[in-house]
Amino acid sequence: MGIQERERKMYRPLRRAGLEVIPNAVPDGAMPFVFGYGPEDIVGGFSHRYETPRLVERLNEDWYDLAVSSGLFDQRREFLILLPERTRTHGAFLQDLHWGRRAAPAVWTKVRLLERWDIMGRGAASAFLGIRAGHPGFGMMALDSSVYISCSTGERGVDVVAVDHPDRSENILRQLEWFASWRDSSDRELQERIAVWLAGRAPSAVSRPE
Repeated sequence: MGIQERERKMYRPLRRAGLEVIPNAVPDGAMPFVFGYGPEDIVGGFSHRYETPRLVERLNEDWYDLAVSSGLFDQRREFLILLPERTRTHGAFLQDLHWGRRAAPAVWTKVRLLERWDIMGRGAASAFLGIRAGHPGFGMMALDSSVYISCSTGERGVDVVAVDHPDRSENILRQLEWFASWRDSSDRELQERIAVWLAGRAPSAVSRPE
């Protein structure tokens, strides 16, 4: 993938949504993926049904309040978001979704929140942070891995949660250890990244699930 193509297809739409991409700047040691958290790991969140008046505006307001209160931003309003490794247009994303094709592997990318932004509107419509305006879906993490924010679009509305210190959660670490050793996985690349990250940690007392 060429730099110019990535700039045109990915970085520009994100910039219009208020996110400036900072290439090749992910901190060393950032955990490669987050999943498997439990209710005890969640430190905040909100939900809005699709019929909520001023839905995009409400989603943006509540996302920003949660990002600030949970510590997602550093002093320069920088953080990490999951983006596909390969460039794709919004049309290609919808086509893959319709035909059930496997999405491109996602990796962390460092971004800076600009003064004018619209994460839940233009961001969601870009195909990198959702399906369309008011139907967002994304993963975000603080540069020091102290908080992870997950946004999912369901049948009735949008759910957003903040997870405290995902790199210390027994639930998450247990799931990562299980996934890294799962023989039937179709995402070997992600498995390898997780295995390397786990190996770089101090020995864990987390046991694997039965």
